[in-house]
Parts: sequence; structure tokens; C-alpha cells
Amino acid sequence: MRPRIAASLIFTGAILSGVQAIQTVTRAGRYLYTADGNRFYIKGVAYQEQGQVVADPNNPFLEPSTYIDPLSNGTTCQRDLPYLQQLGINTIRAYGVNSALNHDTCMGLFSNAGIYTIIDLSLPVNGSIDRAAPAWTTALQDQYIETIQAFSKYDNVLAYNVGNEVVIAANGTAAATFVKTAARDIKSYLNSIKSSALVGYAAIDGDSSWILPLAEYLSCDPSSTNSGATAIDLYGLNNYQWCGNSTFQASYAGTEALYSAYNVPAYFSEYGCPTNPPTDWSEVGALLSSDMSPVWSGGVAFSYFPAASAQGSYGIVSISADGSTVTVNQNFDNLKTQYTQASPPNSPSKSAAGSTSYPACPQQNSTMLASTTLPPTPDLAACTCLENNLSCQFTPTTSNYSAIVGSLLNYGCSMLGQAGSSCNPIAANGTTGVYGAVSACDPTVMLSWVLTQWYLDNGSNAQACSFGGNGTVNTHAPSSTSAVNAAASSCLASATGTSVPTLPAGSTGSSSGGSSTSTPHTNGAAALDGTVFGSVLMLVVIGVASGLWTLA
Repeated sequence: MRPRIAASLIFTGAILSGVQAIQTVTRAGRYLYTADGNRFYIKGVAYQEQGQVVADPNNPFLEPSTYIDPLSNGTTCQRDLPYLQQLGINTIRAYGVNSALNHDTCMGLFSNAGIYTIIDLSLPVNGSIDRAAPAWTTALQDQYIETIQAFSKYDNVLAYNVGNEVVIAANGTAAATFVKTAARDIKSYLNSIKSSALVGYAAIDGDSSWILPLAEYLSCDPSSTNSGATAIDLYGLNNYQWCGNSTFQASYAGTEALYSAYNVPAYFSEYGCPTNPPTDWSEVGALLSSDMSPVWSGGVAFSYFPAASAQGSYGIVSISADGSTVTVNQNFDNLKTQYTQASPPNSPSKSAAGSTSYPACPQQNSTMLASTTLPPTPDLAACTCLENNLSCQFTPTTSNYSAIVGSLLNYGCSMLGQAGSSCNPIAANGTTGVYGAVSACDPTVMLSWVLTQWYLDNGSNAQACSFGGNGTVNTHAPSSTSAVNAAASSCLASATGTSVPTLPAGSTGSSSGGSSTSTPHTNGAAALDGTVFGSVLMLVVIGVASGLWTLA
């Protein structure tokens, strides 16, 4: 049993010692700087208990299907703060938070301790850009914005990640189109509320033939006017190349050279070693050194809490069954030693760093499939207007409607296809840059559109609207196909370009306390079952030819 620290005493000392406000971190050129002009390096740790993991052939990374918000329980944050301070960290990364909960205690504790947060906006399964069927919809945008609203009052949010390992192979790089679109719209929203938080993405490491073009795509300017409007501010690389007794030359020299000309600040959004315990964390000495400071601004060690993966186990502490005490292990001591010894160079100076440049985007090829034509900003008002004018509306017979939306879409589109129609209007193609007019709406609205088309194609027969009792005829909608088309065109007329997203009506950010149940490597489809919805979008995306839609 390892010794435990008197957490309450250290916590009390931290509160009473005259803590000053945490400095704002901004970027200049390709580096990060604090308000006093010093170079800022992320000395971080992943701070998220692992949610439920279901072993499945379709889940090779053992991605959790639930999450536990690590910033909503002030008692656990107070418990862990002394250990985080011992480590000498200045940043934690949280992979999933609940915007409906109160985070004041945790965020206040960490701010007073000089600890910044990197917050992933995605959530498991139903709340992230699905790598198998990527889309950027009203539901996902609203979720992201509501999370930002909940955390906008805190001074220690360093960055918001719009995705984590959405793209995992060259043949999936078309999904980057939607990651870039998310970055564009979230960046626009942050600017509108005058937030200094950065917009980030955490990438899986991979073959240089596609991992560097992906990074370049996310930070490029499609307009070739040196604009950063669609570019991420902070690039993260989940890098596990250093494991055990290694050297910069053996493990990191190639990565350093690969990104040597990268244009925005970059860091290791995860690093560590799940094999050959205990982890000695000797990579910290290389990561926070002059060997890597020309490109990288530190990194986030994985993980504070125990976590299992397909590669092995992580964790530098264990928590007692009643959640009251923390026991550190050798991994903790080794990381503490490495972070304490690290002394990265305070260069270049902020004045010498210059401004960030945004080069033209990489050309499409077999290993970089993403289009530079991005989808429009999701427009909730337009989608709501459309839904109100659809003749057959989705009215599920179960409260767990997310579990049936995908299968109903799949069935409905199959029926339409057999009848000579298509579901092109709900599809989005990140390779061709063609997006159906309904493709940015919530999947429930997409389903209402499918139900309406089938209903009208079958002579407005009420039985054709039923779909097992999950559809209801909308008596307030236009009664003819031409009238529905006209109303739909009017509703969607404004949903064709980019705009500044707004907070959904009725959203107020965090409220009273409570608890929830992503942790690392989360991936899913917004607002419905990702696996089933993915199958239907993969079918309909092939037939997308234009952004026009018609019910006739």
C-alpha cells in the first residue's frame, strides 16, 4: 500500500494562500504563450474515469459507451487536486462532460491551482462525429454549443476539442470534412461570445501518407486568402511511439521531422505506454526539450485514472471502493519525477513567433479524400420549419427513440429505393462536397422527411405513414406533394451558407449538481444509434448527386 497525502490539509492551504487569477493562454504563430509573454507548454494528464466498455468486433479500440463527467463532482476534484499538484501539471484533459450539471467547484479549484482544462465536446455513441457515417447536424452543433455555454464563465478553459480520432485510416479521411466544418462553426461561435478558448482536434497517429495531410487539411484555408476561419487552432496527436527504454532519435525524430513545417500549435493529446509496467515516462524529457520544442508544445500523459484498452492498461492511481481515498503507484512517482525535471526552452519569444499562416489545402488523392467544399452551418430554425411542414411526422412509440431511428431510416430508404425514389436529400458526401438539403437536420427530422416521401408516394394513405405506429399524419401540413415541396423549399432557403451558430432556445448552460455516466477514444452518431444510422447513410451517400431535393 502506497502512502496517502492529507488531501484536506493541502487543499486548505491552496485556498488560503492568496491565489492569483490564472493567466490567459493565446497563440502566436505556431506556439502558445501566457499573458506575461512566456512560452506555454502543456504539462498535462488525462483526467476521466473510464465508462462502460463493451467488447465487440465493431469496437476494436474498446471505446466506452458511457461516460462519467469528471468536472461535476467537487468532492472528487478536491480529493484529486493534491495529487495533480504533486505531479506538477498545468493542464487536464476531460473527454466528456455534461452541460446540464454544475462544474463551479471543480473548475474553481483547478483555476486557483493554475490548472487549465482541455474539454472534448463529443460524447459517446450518440454525441460525436461518426467515423462510419460522418455528418454535422443541428443536434451535434447544439450539444457542442451547450457545453461551451456551460463552461464559458470559467477562466481556465484552454481549448475545446471538436473530435477525437474521428479519422483512423486513409480510407476514412472524408470524415475530416465534417471535423473541419465543426471547427469552423464552433470557432465562429466562440468569436461571437468573445471567448479566448482554442478550437482543437485530437488525431490518432498513423501512416505519414495520410496523417500529415489530415493535419494540414484541418489547419488549411480553402479560400487561399490566408484566413483561419475554417482552421483548427490547436492540433493534438495521440502518440504512443515511445514505450520503455527509448530515445528521441528512435521514437520521436521521425514525428518531429514530419510536422516540422506545421502551421498551428501542436501537442501530444495523449502519450504513454500500456505495456511493460511500470511506465518510466522518460519520453517527457524528450517531449519537453529543445529537440521537440520547434514543433510541439508539450502533451497530456494518459491516464490519471485506471483505464483498459486493447493494447493494455493505463493509470497512475487507484481509487478506493468508496471513492474517498487515492493510492498512487510507481507510474505516478515516475511521471512526477519527469515533469519536475523538465525544463523546456522559453523560445522563441512571443514577438519573434509572428502570426499564424494558413496555407492552401492539400490536394485530394487516394489517401486524402476530404473535399474543401464544406457543408453549410446547421440551421435549427430551418429544420424545425421543415419538420412542421412535413405531412408524416416521426412520433415514436418508445421513449428510447434513438434506438429505432436508424433502423426505420434504413427500412424507409430501402422502400423508397425499390419504388424508384432515393434518400439523397438526407445524405452528405465529404468526398464530393455534395450535401443533401436535409442532411444537416436532426436524424429525427430526416426520418420525418423519409416518412413523408413514402406517405405521399402512396397516395397520402394514412397506413403508409404508420411505420409500425411510429408515424403520424400531420393534419396541419400542406396536403399535396407540390405544396409540401414549396413549403420545404421556403423553409430551407436560408440554410445554404455559413452563419454564426446561436445557443438553442431554452438553453441556459449548467444548472444544479448531479452526476452522469466520454472517456478516451469516443465515437458515435449524433442523436441516434451510430451503428444503425451509419448503415443507412453509407447506402444513401453513394447516390448523392446534388444538394437539391424533391418529394416528387
